[in-house]
Amino acid sequence: MSDAFTITDEQQDYSQYDLNANPFPYSPVPAEDPEIYCGQQHVSDKISSTVSSMLSTGKSKHLVVTGKYGNGKSHTLKYTRSLLRDRDDVVVGYVAQPGEGFLDIYHEFVYDLGFNRLQELAYEFLASVARDITDTNPIGASGMESLIDDGDVLLSEIVPEAIRRLSDVTKFADFARAIIHMVYEDTNLYAWQWLTAEGIRYEQRKEMEIHSALDDDTMGVRAFTALKNMLLELGYTGIFVFVDEFESIARLSPKDEQATLNSIRHLMDQNSSGLCMLFGCAPEVWQDVMSEYHAFSERIGEEVALKPLTSENLCELVRDYLDQERVTSAENEGIDPFSEEALDLILQRSQGNIRQVLSMCSRLLDDATESQENKITTAWVEEKL
Repeated sequence: MSDAFTITDEQQDYSQYDLNANPFPYSPVPAEDPEIYCGQQHVSDKISSTVSSMLSTGKSKHLVVTGKYGNGKSHTLKYTRSLLRDRDDVVVGYVAQPGEGFLDIYHEFVYDLGFNRLQELAYEFLASVARDITDTNPIGASGMESLIDDGDVLLSEIVPEAIRRLSDVTKFADFARAIIHMVYEDTNLYAWQWLTAEGIRYEQRKEMEIHSALDDDTMGVRAFTALKNMLLELGYTGIFVFVDEFESIARLSPKDEQATLNSIRHLMDQNSSGLCMLFGCAPEVWQDVMSEYHAFSERIGEEVALKPLTSENLCELVRDYLDQERVTSAENEGIDPFSEEALDLILQRSQGNIRQVLSMCSRLLDDATESQENKITTAWVEEKL
């Protein structure tokens, strides 16, 4: 009896199309750091204006990016995030969806920053204190860590003053203690759990002299504001928060939805500088938010809508993906092996939905490769789709 199917790790050969590989994703989910952004100019302009305004003035500014499922909201947010991550004067965090309330948003944001980044910030703050009260001049987190590891600076010498200063800056003594405990080997995991709002036992809090639990939306707003104020004290321009799939708040009870929106509104009210929030949201949910929760929607003020792809957008998108895997110079290759007429049909079938376009192109290119087709034509697309 022959095998029912064959599994192999042998890659397909796309050399007949001058390609190293199929550049289109098999599962068109946005990459963590997208290299390609086929933007619509009005969207790019609005996002650039919002981000640049905060960077240049320090004043908080917020934006909602709307668009139907598959039209590129997540891709847009992740692409913008990837550009900002290259800067050393801001802290950037991504929230995949708002969860059950603001505390979940806070948790996901801090978790996206990561343990190591938060520990670096703790060392940076200690360095700023050490420069003032010791004869040392540590540069950055690594410089401070080295001085402590070498015994040139004793934690007992600078920690009390660091906690005092950070408490003054953040107006949140428990947050200050948790941040400073990120540098202690025996308590840094407890500190991390407290700072991410995962919850720790009373005994663990007592060991760090932390008196409160970070367990509700009000405390989440307070901790978020404390983190931002610490960053401004360290010389950062501010925080960028990307909240994706914001439409999922519509599945919450009316009470929980209002509580979540109120908490975000309070966060914005308490942070007139150093905060930029970008939301990705389905248009129908955002319309409901604007009509029912004026106090929240007025804080954001601006919305930009992603529209379905046009024929020109589609050609540019396909060309950019193909160029990633071109064996030789892509100068004259364009959209080959796709014909313009084939792309028009793909556009028609997908109704300009980017996710569907990428999925179709990926499948059609593989099918054409297996069948040794010279060109992906309208007839071929009609047959396969």
